[in-house]
Amino acid sequence: MSGNNKRVNELYVDDPDKDSGGKIEVNLNISLPNLHCELVGLDIQDEMGRHEVGHIDNSMKIPLNNGDGCRFEGHFSINKVPGNFHVSTHSATAQPQNPDMTHVIHKLSFGDKLQVHNVHGAFNALEGADKLSSNPLASHDYILKIVPTVYEDMSGKQRYSYQYTVANKEYVAYSHTGRIIPAIWFRYDLSPITVKYTERRQPLYRFITSICAIIGGTFTVAGILDSCIFTASEAWKKIQLGKMQ
Repeated sequence: MSGNNKRVNELYVDDPDKDSGGKIEVNLNISLPNLHCELVGLDIQDEMGRHEVGHIDNSMKIPLNNGDGCRFEGHFSINKVPGNFHVSTHSATAQPQNPDMTHVIHKLSFGDKLQVHNVHGAFNALEGADKLSSNPLASHDYILKIVPTVYEDMSGKQRYSYQYTVANKEYVAYSHTGRIIPAIWFRYDLSPITVKYTERRQPLYRFITSICAIIGGTFTVAGILDSCIFTASEAWKKIQLGKMQ
């Protein structure tokens, strides 16, 4: 942001990205070092009736630890209604006896990435979340509040992204058969509040005032230094004259 520009932050109630078709793009990258890739799946549910088990489009599973673990990378969309997506063994052909859901989250982001200088927000709030020391049979709930975010540059072009806040808990959950089938849940809801960052050019008079203040300050400092040097010089002359007398 240049010296004669300023950024205005504002909050308002609206859906800023009305051309999205009611969808939000999601990027998820998570490692489960103690669960085989053939057991790892992604399920998506929401209040519009979506219930997808074993989502595979635009996803990739990379074996870890000589095949004992798995890194899941997925790019998918969710509807702009409350819902959840979760990493689990629900889509596996056969359920393992002791599924280990310890994990590390490398990335969870929504919408486009904002690469703007000095715009710092919670766009990837779960980056580095480490649950490797948790109970292997525990389920994990990440409760997300997704906040629409808009950045408008000097030309008026807008970019849309989403920040989010998160709370989490872990617990052991039993199925109706008494078995423990853990999962990593991401339960989300959308905030009605939108955050907007707008770049604006400062009025010319403010820019000139700022420059004058800087110049005036420079001259003031220069005057003080000149006065100090002159005073020191006069004192030195008097000392020298005193030695000669």
